[in-house]
Amino acid sequence: MDAKDYINIAKPMLGTEEKNAALEVMSSGKLAQGEKVDAFEKAFASYIGTKYAVAVGNGTIAIHLALLAHNIKKGHEVLTTPFTFIGSVTPILFCNATPVFADIDAKTFNIDPADIKKAITPKTKALIPVHLFGLSAEMDEIMEMADKKNIPVIEDACQAHGAIYKGKKVGSIGSCACYSFYPTKNMTTGEGGMITTNDEEVASKIKLLRDHGQKSRYEHVVIGYNYRMNDMSAAIGIEQLKKLESFNEKRITNATRFTEGLKGVKQVTSPFVPKGMRHVFHQYTIRAKKRDGLKDYLNNEGIRCGVYYPRLVTENAPIKPFATRPMPVAEKATKDVLALPVHPGLSDEDIGRIVNGIAAFYVER
Repeated sequence: MDAKDYINIAKPMLGTEEKNAALEVMSSGKLAQGEKVDAFEKAFASYIGTKYAVAVGNGTIAIHLALLAHNIKKGHEVLTTPFTFIGSVTPILFCNATPVFADIDAKTFNIDPADIKKAITPKTKALIPVHLFGLSAEMDEIMEMADKKNIPVIEDACQAHGAIYKGKKVGSIGSCACYSFYPTKNMTTGEGGMITTNDEEVASKIKLLRDHGQKSRYEHVVIGYNYRMNDMSAAIGIEQLKKLESFNEKRITNATRFTEGLKGVKQVTSPFVPKGMRHVFHQYTIRAKKRDGLKDYLNNEGIRCGVYYPRLVTENAPIKPFATRPMPVAEKATKDVLALPVHPGLSDEDIGRIVNGIAAFYVER
């Protein structure tokens, strides 16, 4: 099969605007963190609806700095989901804290508030709900629990740029939120991350920590990191942000077409979108019988699809010691989830080909 006939699972949507913005920065000779980063932060904060946004090197860095800004350290527990990318969890270990896991909801794949209640202890000092695949976690229940116990909520919105929970954009609900701009995300800067917050103290701490703990030129008041974003990435981000709503609407349209097209395929369960939520479909994740066979069949047909995630985070060697609670719902998800291409670059023909391919697999079996 010719490479042009493949349907990729992800596709960065970069145009002349991003190229020209990057070239402008290159021509200026000012490549490090500067005016473009500042402009990107202001634009992103305005889009999310927060007072502050702080740009950093990537999404994992964002979570690390968010935890440090909330003084997470050895002896503390941080509660999160086992059904996520490892980058949601390793920053907890960077802080020498202990990750604790709560099971997920079978319909949304997001952390289950009922199991959070069972997992919270007096040592719990932060919650990290992950807005997985572009769908918000159940934030009202999470915030209510957290507020009662005075526990900060750090939203992992790395897959949920523009997702909405009951009229509020994710990233504006917790103490702070973390975003990734990796090339597969709903918008990209190549690599990059962002932290949004309404808390001036949190924003100030993060700004200090991302730049070597530097209060003023060569005045280093704490041990910090080189976690900055460069101006070239920020320039691309500014242009991507202008297009994010159109990207998301196309993803939602594509997802709607998949859901309609797959109604007659009884072996497949399409994504669930609760009332009052806007799912922005970073991934269109189905549950599928004979999942591995379907994945191999589609890939052989030139339709790239993937399993996110084939194993729980707690099954990885560095995290395994912290797998102290049963996660039956999350474990079940690893066995039957399959992500289909849903990116804005898909054509109507592509969508039809994917739907027909899934239907054909089950007819033949």
